Amino acid sequence: MKIPKTVWALGFVSLFMDFSSELVHSLLPIFLVGSLGVSMVGVGIIEGIAEATAHIVKIFSGAISDYIGKRKVLLLLGYGLASLTKPLFPLAQNVETVFFARFTDRIGKGIRGAPRDALVADVAPKEIRGACFGLRQSMDTMGAILGPIAAILLMLVFSNNVRLVLWFAAIPAIAAMLIIVFKVKEPKKEEKEHDFKIPINFNIIKNFSKQFWFVVILGAMFMLARFSEAFLVLKASEVGFEAAWVPLVMVVMALTYTIFAYPIGKLSDKVKREYMLIVGLIILILADFTLANAKSYIAVLIGTAIWGIHMGFTQGVLATLIADYSPKEYNGTAFGIFNFVSGISMLIASIIAGVVWQEFGSYMTFYAGGVFALASLIMVYINIKMKNNLTK
Repeated sequence: MKIPKTVWALGFVSLFMDFSSELVHSLLPIFLVGSLGVSMVGVGIIEGIAEATAHIVKIFSGAISDYIGKRKVLLLLGYGLASLTKPLFPLAQNVETVFFARFTDRIGKGIRGAPRDALVADVAPKEIRGACFGLRQSMDTMGAILGPIAAILLMLVFSNNVRLVLWFAAIPAIAAMLIIVFKVKEPKKEEKEHDFKIPINFNIIKNFSKQFWFVVILGAMFMLARFSEAFLVLKASEVGFEAAWVPLVMVVMALTYTIFAYPIGKLSDKVKREYMLIVGLIILILADFTLANAKSYIAVLIGTAIWGIHMGFTQGVLATLIADYSPKEYNGTAFGIFNFVSGISMLIASIIAGVVWQEFGSYMTFYAGGVFALASLIMVYINIKMKNNLTK
């Protein structure tokens, strides 16, 4: 069975926008700390609020996309808003401007995220749903590889002129917008009377199963375990990476993520998806241990590579589980709820990571992440045992 063209189109949209975003984000932490003098706690707060905003906004965009029955208009709004913020980064002269740009960019991500995932769920045949989510995630992460690579090359060419390099992020962002306009197609839907009048209606909560809510809670625990990747960049800087080569950690992470995301998504169509999560969490614990004890370039790159592998085992699978356990007519709302709860956890996780790093050192930040990963692992194991007992 072939993957629908719309999934491929959304994959390329994700590729180009992640190219743009990661070119910026791979340089932003060292720019904040090195050039603007922001503390580790400050980085945690900025990254936490920014990433949490992206997740929290998804609860509204997902529900609205269900309500109006249209996904594409929200994709255009979300990706368009993110594209407009790109020039603000090279123009920034203070931390307030960077925060505003980062915050606005993540609002754009929040607007587009749930409708995009819901559109994948709308067009993906159930038999290959995991492969469809895995493909889109792989292409998204391919952009996350190309962005930092471009950052490295441009930093070397332009002698570490960060502001000049950041201007190049606008080019792939424009490409993403063009693909949405001309290539993304929505499936035809029957006109129906709207059954609620506001984006969030708690009356529809009863339509979601216990397994759906388990995945939501598990997603929150995952976020506590895997705080913002900005701390991977800062870890590289801590062990002595030069500014031009710091984005290499994002390249390594995204590369291993891309390699594993699609085959793991495809494999999850054939075996229990929860088993993929167990393996992914064990890998995350290993990554945290490696990074906590990393003292050299190689150790940091190995830890980052393992981190990327864990994401390949978990991120697409979590999205597929949400699609599996939610009513089709409420796909957007389901992804919105999932991302709202995950966003709150991301904010908490990034602030904790910044405070722990500043007070106790980077190694304790990664050990703390490992503890939350272990708690998530126990949750998945208990859930599998309970489901097995119910089927006996």
